[in-house]
Amino acid sequence: MLLHDVADRLNSVADQLPLPDQVHGGPALSEILDDEIRHLARLLGYLAGEHAFRHRAAARYPTRTTATMRRTSLALADAAQPTGAALAALGAAVRHLGRLADLTHRPPSPARERAITTAHQALADHLSDSRTHLADAAKHLRAAADTRTVPATTAPPPPTATARTSRSR
Repeated sequence: MLLHDVADRLNSVADQLPLPDQVHGGPALSEILDDEIRHLARLLGYLAGEHAFRHRAAARYPTRTTATMRRTSLALADAAQPTGAALAALGAAVRHLGRLADLTHRPPSPARERAITTAHQALADHLSDSRTHLADAAKHLRAAADTRTVPATTAPPPPTATARTSRSR
């Protein structure tokens, strides 16, 4: 349940980010990025904090640690990397959005238009990268949540010598 909940929250952040064909350099995108960066930073902090809590608990009470608890802890730790990458991509998107805002105040020229096109494409690429990282983190969390530990089965005992001889008779 926990892993699915975190995956849902990561997907929610990704859903708020505009798709590449919806990217416009206006102030509305600044507001979206402000909100979603804050949400994502809190989620990254939650992943790190929850993993740290579970890690400490496993170290203090090793006999109480189950395979499911270890798998959950590992999934939380694994999700931190793509979540951090998504946050970094959003940081780069802010940079390109700022560049676009600055370029609109410069005198028109072919160089300015090329720079606007380049910054707009970079902005769209970073938003897309962030969405991809968030989807990857959510996918791995769901996969870890849906993994069931297969109960160990014992192999049947090998036939005894008397059983083999009785069958051959």
